[in-house]
Amino acid sequence: MSPFVTVIAFSAARRAPVALGVCLASFAAFWFAQRAAHVSMIDLLVYRAEGATVRAGGDLYALRATAAHLPTTYPPFAALLFTPLSLLDTAPLRALATAGNLALLVVFVRLSLKLVGHARVESVWWVAAPAVWCEPVWTTLRYGQVNLLLAVLVLWDLSRRPAGRRDRWAGVGLGLAAAVKLTPALFPVFLLLTAAAARTRGRDPGPWLRHARGAAVAFAGPTLLAAAVLPHDSWRFWTDMVFRTGRVGHAEDTANQALRGVLARLLHTPDPGAPWAVCAAVAALLGLAVAVAAELRGRRAWAVCVCAVTALLISPVSWTHHWVWCVPLVLLLWTHGHRAAALGSLLVFCSYAPWWVPHGSGRPEMHQDARELTFSALYGGVGALFLVLAWTSLPRPGAGAARVKP
Repeated sequence: MSPFVTVIAFSAARRAPVALGVCLASFAAFWFAQRAAHVSMIDLLVYRAEGATVRAGGDLYALRATAAHLPTTYPPFAALLFTPLSLLDTAPLRALATAGNLALLVVFVRLSLKLVGHARVESVWWVAAPAVWCEPVWTTLRYGQVNLLLAVLVLWDLSRRPAGRRDRWAGVGLGLAAAVKLTPALFPVFLLLTAAAARTRGRDPGPWLRHARGAAVAFAGPTLLAAAVLPHDSWRFWTDMVFRTGRVGHAEDTANQALRGVLARLLHTPDPGAPWAVCAAVAALLGLAVAVAAELRGRRAWAVCVCAVTALLISPVSWTHHWVWCVPLVLLLWTHGHRAAALGSLLVFCSYAPWWVPHGSGRPEMHQDARELTFSALYGGVGALFLVLAWTSLPRPGAGAARVKP
């Protein structure tokens, strides 16, 4: 080995421990900041209440948990997963959830870097250190949410690069994520549309069809298990509660960064109705078209991020903490030469801008002026601009379709 190579290897070996130390220091500061802020982790307490209701044989969708009287909004399978939480006291539960989410953040960053083709070990620590302070991640940990877990399942599934064309694990992450929360179900739809588009272009649709079929099986298994264990709750959810979007919260809440929330605030109405339905349909069609085009042209990272952003935009409610997908989005823009867009997006998601406007009791979001409307629509605006940039950044058809296998 030449002296030059030895020096480079030694330098790389030293960088990783330094990066790890910086990340651990950032996480420690974050932990103390959360404790100093006396965060309630209210969603975690709702999850525990759901688990306790399942163990007690109660009515899951009649539950009103915590002093805020929050309802159950996830499918019944999620409540089954939450049953162990009911065995823990509040203090150790909060500590365990915080530690678990910090670990999931590291995995999420690792998978995001793998997705965009930048997988050096020290980069994981350098990115995770500041990522914990961006608003979607901070709020996820503040509430004790499951966003990072679901994102890890999706990215683990879609960033896999099996040696052969068949992979028995393909779709498992997507199906499990959708069984816990419905929003990730857009990814199997994307796979099916990609298969259909591939067939029309004379390409083998098999890999995408198998992936979508695996996701369907992985979704059906837990859902049927929940139906067997909780038949009443399952029937009630799939025939009634799944259609009641108002149970999740007020559409106009400043935390709702979906198109529905933006339109509710813009039109000063609690139910944007037809305008939202039209905008969501258009966004779904355009977003999925861009995602399919990116996938068929060998741009898996763009396809995944576009699909994630599309799901966030068209969902009836996408709270700010759902936008943890800002992490791979910013990394994708940075590593693919869109430095200004990456820095602008990073500024938005680290600014906490949606909380700069009046919010809370009295529903002041119904009376926002132009400046307040702008601040409370920043996440959705970044998402829409990202879809446009993704479309304009795609190579011409056939220019790179065979470079990345699905």
